[in-house]
Amino acid sequence: MGLYASDILVAGGGIAGLAAALALARQGASVQIIEQAEAFAEVGAGIQIGPNVTRILRGWGLEPELRQLASFPRALQARDAHSGRVWGRLPLGERSERVYGAPYACIHRADLHRLLLAAVQARDVPLRLEQRLATVQLHGDRVQVRTEQGLALETDLLVGADGLWSRCRQALGLDGPPHFTGHLAYRGLIALDEPSREPLVTVWMGPRLHVVHYPVQAGRALNVVAIVHGAPPAQPHDWDHAAHATQLLQALGPVCGPLRQTLEAVPRWRLWALNDRAPLTSPAQMGQGAIALLGDAAHPMRPYLAQGAGMAIEDAQVLAQCWAAAGSVADRVQRYALLRWPRNAQVQARAVRNGHLFHARGPLRWARNLAMGVLGAGVMDVPWLYRGL
Repeated sequence: MGLYASDILVAGGGIAGLAAALALARQGASVQIIEQAEAFAEVGAGIQIGPNVTRILRGWGLEPELRQLASFPRALQARDAHSGRVWGRLPLGERSERVYGAPYACIHRADLHRLLLAAVQARDVPLRLEQRLATVQLHGDRVQVRTEQGLALETDLLVGADGLWSRCRQALGLDGPPHFTGHLAYRGLIALDEPSREPLVTVWMGPRLHVVHYPVQAGRALNVVAIVHGAPPAQPHDWDHAAHATQLLQALGPVCGPLRQTLEAVPRWRLWALNDRAPLTSPAQMGQGAIALLGDAAHPMRPYLAQGAGMAIEDAQVLAQCWAAAGSVADRVQRYALLRWPRNAQVQARAVRNGHLFHARGPLRWARNLAMGVLGAGVMDVPWLYRGL
């Protein structure tokens, strides 16, 4: 039996889905969320959120909670993974507030998720767990959804925030599955006895590899991400920590002492094979008719610009602004898609380019090091991105 869900149904209860639900609820929309997980778990690792993102969270009234959960690094430094040489340093901290009007923050993904979930629940947005999307069908100007658990819903607008393997994306007849990038991400967390006196984002770069680490959990832990080239393991979740650590250190090769010490301090590694899609080429890839896509469902990002969660939160803000404007649902979705696809495509392309630079070999590596030696980490500043919407 059909059930009229609400004005808007959000498929996916991750960061993208919660951000969308919160932004839309703040505009007065009737929203509910379906999520395939039985419960939310402490999964994932740290993420960086630039001033383009923290500005939005501030506008949503979430800055006090963010200040309790996140770390706010004073600078970003770029170092050579083999020699340990510091190539450059980009001030963040006070400079981010002064130049971009909002802070640069680092936060554990689970903390950001809890922050958004609490804000959504405070607005009494219904959330149905353990509901895996099965079918999506357009019926006139509405969308009918069924889950594998037998729930039937009908809505004016379906927001596809259901990730890389999105069923909502498939319902729009968009291109096939994502592809493996050839890159593997090892992520781990180191508990700290006391917060660092000078919190930093440190990026170590070497041929076909890079490592980034930064404080999270209000400085109580150090998030470490190492990305190398390789083939995806057949069953990555079955590997034990020892296998992960051995494989990672073999892939990295002879890195400098300080970096190796940090890597050896990680008590447990988790491994992800990185998949993505080519940068967007049209607004139709962001939404059509009564279906709008957000985050990885529309534009999975390589992690080399630290904007995966950021672009999903920007999507949510723009979708809510478009929903509040006059016009039919299709008009509002079209307006959203037209506004978002060029920026997301630009960020996707820049992230791919950064990956080539971070992992450069030969002449490109020499040119990168020369540029950083002259200009410092300022070459990694991205004003067009951080100034935001």
